[in-house]
Amino acid sequence: MTTLRPAVAADAEAICALRRVVAPYLVHPADSVRHAMTIRAPEEHFGMYVAEAETGLSGVLAVGLQRWSSERGAGYLGLSVHPDHRRQGIGTALADLGERHLAEAGARRARVWVQAESLPFALARGYTETRRVHFAGLELRSPPVLELPPGLRFARLAELDPRQVYAADVIAQRDKPADAPTDAIAYDQWLRAFWHGPSPDLSMSVAAVAADEVVCFTAVEVDGDRIWSPMTGTVPAYRGQGLAKIVKAEALRAAAAAGVTWAYTANDAANRAMLAVNRWLGYRHIATQSAATRSFTA
Repeated sequence: MTTLRPAVAADAEAICALRRVVAPYLVHPADSVRHAMTIRAPEEHFGMYVAEAETGLSGVLAVGLQRWSSERGAGYLGLSVHPDHRRQGIGTALADLGERHLAEAGARRARVWVQAESLPFALARGYTETRRVHFAGLELRSPPVLELPPGLRFARLAELDPRQVYAADVIAQRDKPADAPTDAIAYDQWLRAFWHGPSPDLSMSVAAVAADEVVCFTAVEVDGDRIWSPMTGTVPAYRGQGLAKIVKAEALRAAAAAGVTWAYTANDAANRAMLAVNRWLGYRHIATQSAATRSFTA
């Protein structure tokens, strides 16, 4: 028998173990799960639920309203079901729960990420595929050494004032492919979620700096001998100089020196520039997921 219940901090390790089975190309530190349960503002209406079978967790759901978008009522569901427990109604029960949660929170539409085999499930529930994201991995052996153009210098994010990084992140996020714009990032929320969060390793994350301005940066999250690159961004005035490639190569070198053996990342299928950067760095395609959205009627 399977029971649905709210997740608690003690579930974090089991949630990450389940997610590693479903998506081994992602990085799943348990501290990040516990952090997510505690930092959410009330207006996000965040919830995390688990499906618990006699043998352990069989599914997990994270749901809420997007906090960094000017679009009001943009919701999301993140749903994972262990392969050994599929076709037992667990995904349907979690999706029903998540959609009720969003409807009660006033969501106008919802977005879900699905693997290729799960897309028919989403389409049957009224979702429409909107975008695709390609995941890639790289075994770190000898990352290239690249030099910055004159007038720029490397800096680890840990060496910088957080407002310098925040200013660059806000600008870079605005034209990042998304179903809802990332254009309303409050500094205090950014500090809690990113700068003071357990996921980013600020000593491995690298920026290119002109005077006191961060003009390009790449963030790195660490989980044992693996890293994940959730964001690489360049401010518009400095684009076209290859800075993303240079900065990301420097971060890979820092990770390799720290004993990391595998690096993973993802890019929207429409982001040809970053897809080309990662191919040049040696990343190889691992998987593709689809974003699918549906509207909620009043």
